[in-house]
Amino acid sequence: MPHHVIFAAPFFMDATLRFLRGALRLPNVALTVVSQDPAERMPNDLQKAIAGHWRVDDALDPQQLVDAARHLEVSFGRPVSYIAALEQLQVPLAIAREVLGIDGLSSDAARNFRDKSRMKDVLRGAGVPCARHALVGDRAQAIAFIELVGFPVVVKPPDGAGGKSTFRLDRPQDLERWLQQYSPNPQRPSLFEEFVRGTEHSFDSVMVDGKPVWHSISRYMPSPLEVLENAWIQWCVMLPRDISGPEYDPIREAGIEANRVLGLKTGLSHMEWFRKAGGDIAISEVGARPPGAQFSTLLSYAHDVDFYRAWPHLMVYREFDPPKRAYAAGAAYIRGQGRGRVKRIAGVDEVQHRFGSIVVEAKLPHEGQPPSDSYEGDGYIIVRHPDTDVVQDALQQIVSTIRVELQ
Repeated sequence: MPHHVIFAAPFFMDATLRFLRGALRLPNVALTVVSQDPAERMPNDLQKAIAGHWRVDDALDPQQLVDAARHLEVSFGRPVSYIAALEQLQVPLAIAREVLGIDGLSSDAARNFRDKSRMKDVLRGAGVPCARHALVGDRAQAIAFIELVGFPVVVKPPDGAGGKSTFRLDRPQDLERWLQQYSPNPQRPSLFEEFVRGTEHSFDSVMVDGKPVWHSISRYMPSPLEVLENAWIQWCVMLPRDISGPEYDPIREAGIEANRVLGLKTGLSHMEWFRKAGGDIAISEVGARPPGAQFSTLLSYAHDVDFYRAWPHLMVYREFDPPKRAYAAGAAYIRGQGRGRVKRIAGVDEVQHRFGSIVVEAKLPHEGQPPSDSYEGDGYIIVRHPDTDVVQDALQQIVSTIRVELQ
């Protein structure tokens, strides 16, 4: 009899559908879906391939996740796994799994990863390097933290994701404007962090039964915060082919220890970290789920492995075959210039002529498309090559050539 696996997905976004397709390729699995979207919003091939679907009003409500699983269990048997790729689902899904008696990330560990203030308390308590922080619920606490660390500071929601509502405050006037606009209170505090100067990277890693089995390192060019603050900036992520050098030893050690103390036993985590000017590192935050912003696609191209299938296989079967890095890979994120809808895209022919041989995937905006409200931008171009320098040069040339004009 096939193993019953439930995939929770509030809405059928592009990345979610990729992970669903990957999960449907698992052997001996009957995959059911819990979503706020009706099944009819899935592509036809997915509608035919899934074993069942249960619609809920709020996929972030643990009780509704529990009720959905119990309804599906009647037809498909007791679920052996209840999984989700979305950051915001990790805590409610962990609570639901505990009620249902299904193995997976505990609710305590899920809160460690989801609540960024709690996360940093755990990391600093374990001696893992990370930026100083404070949970701020009023003006006095904000001023006290800035007096301690100085300007600039970064302000974000404690349970944020994807850089939403993240700001950098450089001087007292910025703080005053932020306090007037957002006015933190004890019921809705904000997370204040010292601003770390340096290059920003990610550390993606897999744990199986508490043991590290694989990791990947990449670099942002420029940092996501700079991208958020400047709507005109087109940016890149690069995965260098060789990450074996001693310059990465500090993050390998700290990253693995961070996963351990936060409570990840089996799973894929995505970590943001900084290399400071002096060579020291500081961890920014960690998510116990697959990375966004096309990272899973980049990992797939760099390793010649389908990470959209590897992740659900890991979560269901607790197995992961560590792949070798065969290529350097990178993504150039395309963002519109101006206001309004997309008017035209310039530079595509030139990019195709110069780099078409190493472009492996692209999604460009179309005329009339509204601008994205995400730092990921309006489209992307992915390149790969065995030589890291070739990939880095191509990314820099692409973001300086492509222009999306808005009107």
